[in-house]
Amino acid sequence: MAPRRPAELYRAPFPLYTVRLHPRRPLAITAGGGGAAKTGIRNGVHFLQLEQIGGQLSASLLHSHDTETRATMTMALADDIIAAGQDASCHILRFSLQVPEAKSGSAGRNGSGEKGPRKRKGPSPAGQGDTQSQTSEVTVESLHSVRTDFSPDALQKAVRFNADCSLLVTGGADGFLRLWEFPSMKKTLEFKAHDGEIEDIALGPDNKVVTAGRDFQCCVWQQDQLVTGLHWNENLPGIPDKAYRYQACRFGAVEDNAGALRLYTVQVPHKRERRPPPCYLTKWDGKSFLPLLTRPCGNEVISCLSISDSGTFLGLGTVTGSVAIHIAFSLQRLYYVKEAHGIVVTDVAFVPESRGGRELLAGNEAALLSVAVDSRCKLHLLPSRRSLPVWLLLLLCAGLIVAAILLLQLAFPGFL
Repeated sequence: MAPRRPAELYRAPFPLYTVRLHPRRPLAITAGGGGAAKTGIRNGVHFLQLEQIGGQLSASLLHSHDTETRATMTMALADDIIAAGQDASCHILRFSLQVPEAKSGSAGRNGSGEKGPRKRKGPSPAGQGDTQSQTSEVTVESLHSVRTDFSPDALQKAVRFNADCSLLVTGGADGFLRLWEFPSMKKTLEFKAHDGEIEDIALGPDNKVVTAGRDFQCCVWQQDQLVTGLHWNENLPGIPDKAYRYQACRFGAVEDNAGALRLYTVQVPHKRERRPPPCYLTKWDGKSFLPLLTRPCGNEVISCLSISDSGTFLGLGTVTGSVAIHIAFSLQRLYYVKEAHGIVVTDVAFVPESRGGRELLAGNEAALLSVAVDSRCKLHLLPSRRSLPVWLLLLLCAGLIVAAILLLQLAFPGFL
C-alpha cells in the first residue's frame, strides 16, 4: 500500500532552505527567505513548537527572527547555538526558550491541562504574513559573524559542528575548507579542498572531515592532510569516473554496535539526460573508508540526505520534490512519496529519538520533516513494522514440525 500524502506541518511566508530539530526539546527550527532581491519576500529563522494534538503531530510558530537581507541557506545546531550560513558568512546565534506561567483559565485550552504558551493548532496558512513572535518565550542573540567564502559568487554551502562542539567547519563555493575554534570563532585552519564548490561536509571520529565536491571527488581529511579519496564505483567498472559526482555525505551510528560508525554518500549524474540514469547510495566503513554496499536509489536527482539518530534510517529529498526513507542496513527503500513538494526539496531531518522525540512519534517508527522552496514543511511518518515475538515464532516452527510428522504418518503408515 502506498503511503498517504504527507501532512503539511507548517507554511512559511518565504522559501525554506534548511530545517533542524532540537535534540532535547520539541522544537523545530527552519529558515530561508528571498535574499537581497527587492521582491518583498522576507528572510528569517522560524522557531516551531511541536506537540501531539488529537493524535496528530502539530507545529505552531513561537518566534520569527528577522535576518534582514540575508537568506539562511545552511544551518547547524548545537544545543541552543545556531550556525547559520547566510550569503558568504556564517552567523552564530544563541536562542533561549522561557515558558511563561499560564494565566488563569488558560489550562485546558488544548485539552491537556498543561501550562504553556498559547499555540495555534495545525499548519499555518500561507496567507498569514505576520511573522512576529506569537509569544515572548524565545529570544535570539547574535554572537558572531565571520566571512567563510571569498569566491566571486560567494556562498557558504555547508556547516557542521564536531561531536563536542569545540570545532565548527565550513565550506562553500570557493572550494576552501575552513575550521573555526568554537565558541571564539578563531580560524584555526584554511586550505583548498576541492577545485570547485564544496557540496557537503561530514565530521567523523578523531575530527576527520569528509568533503563532497563538485569536482567528482569525495575526500577524507585529517587537518589539512588528505587521508584518502573515496572511490564508490571501484567495484562497478561499467561506470566512468566522471559520469557521477558526490552530492551529500553523512556519518551515522550503527544499530546495536555502540561506537561504530558508517559513512553514507549520495552520487548523482553529472549531466542531465533525456532518460536519466539512476542515483546511487553508498555505505562505507567509518574507519577504513572502504565501500560496503552500493545500491541505486531511483532516477530522480537527490538533493539532500539525513540520518536518524540510531543510524537505522536514511532520509532523501529530490530536485523534483519527492521524499524517500531507506533502511540503512540494506539501503532498501521503505517509504516514498512522489512530488511531496511542488519543487526541489532543500533539506530533510528526522525527529530525534530522545525521550521527548519518542513522545512526538506516537508509536511510529520514525518521522521525517522535509522543507522546500515551496515554503512548506511536511511530515513523513514511517509506521512501526509489525514483527512476531521470538516465542511465537518458535511455537509456530514446532507446530509445523509436528504437522509434517503427522502428515508423513498418514501417508506412510508405520513411518514411526
